Amino acid sequence: MCFPYRIQQLFEEILSNSRQLKWLSCGFMLEIVTPTSLSSLSNAIANTMEHLSLLDNNIPGNSTLITAVELERFVNLRSLALDFCDFTAEMARVLTDSNHVPLQRLSLLVHNVSIMHKSLDNMPNDEHWKALSRKSTSLRVYIMAFDIKSEDMLKILKPSIPLERIHFDSYITCVSGAIVDLISRQYDKFLTHFILMNDVIDTSGFPDLSDNRNEDPLVLLAWRCTKLSLLAIHGYTVWAHNLIAIARLRGSDLKVLEVTEESIDFDQGELADQDVDPVHNLIEQVSLGLGQPWHAVMDIESLSVFTEPNRHFYREMQNFSEDV
Repeated sequence: MCFPYRIQQLFEEILSNSRQLKWLSCGFMLEIVTPTSLSSLSNAIANTMEHLSLLDNNIPGNSTLITAVELERFVNLRSLALDFCDFTAEMARVLTDSNHVPLQRLSLLVHNVSIMHKSLDNMPNDEHWKALSRKSTSLRVYIMAFDIKSEDMLKILKPSIPLERIHFDSYITCVSGAIVDLISRQYDKFLTHFILMNDVIDTSGFPDLSDNRNEDPLVLLAWRCTKLSLLAIHGYTVWAHNLIAIARLRGSDLKVLEVTEESIDFDQGELADQDVDPVHNLIEQVSLGLGQPWHAVMDIESLSVFTEPNRHFYREMQNFSEDV
């Protein structure tokens, strides 16, 4: 008997023998969770479970770890975490049924690998999101996107998603200024966390989101999204004067502002002033704006969000869901 199959059997035995289970979280457990694993749970346990997390972007083809029919048993779910391509319109409909308690937290992982093998055609449309929000006015959504093209993000980002947190992590496909602008306009009432990571090798050519624009999209994000409390950026050009503007706009409400040193750039006017050290001035002005001491992130390796994005998402998803 092969080792993965034996582990799968043991996992299903644990599920079938469970008598009290409120939280089932299976994240990136390669070859352990299968599309049939949840069928091992009794109806009594499925009916009382409050959190379900099934994340594995290595499932081949069109296979999913849970179907809408299976989800019907989980009538007491407060929080759910899935691969975005597995969260279908039919699942959204199931969650709005009167016999289901209102869902409070929904964490969705959008991975380019999943999109290559699965379709976005079955994802919820804006009416489905409106129905979910009516069912639970306190529903909040967390999305992490790995290397997703702008045209796919435009399909995914429906206006009625109650999006509270979004994290972009790129190795090949950079986020566009238009996407950041769309997020700031559509989710201004909800957005609290915005993370923008670009794992580029050539640090001499970071993309500039403000290129050919009258207003910097990140500054507009800080202006429009009045609940923004965390902003983290690496691998995109952040102009020093825009960073100061962001700090002044959000002030002490922006609890975390993490920008890597190599992402910060200065315009020629700032560099030409012989009487002012631009780096010292930036640190001073941002600190004054935030109402607390601030400095750029010097060591990118210190950011787990950068070195271990899967683990970061899993940990953040748990924190996101724990208080419901």
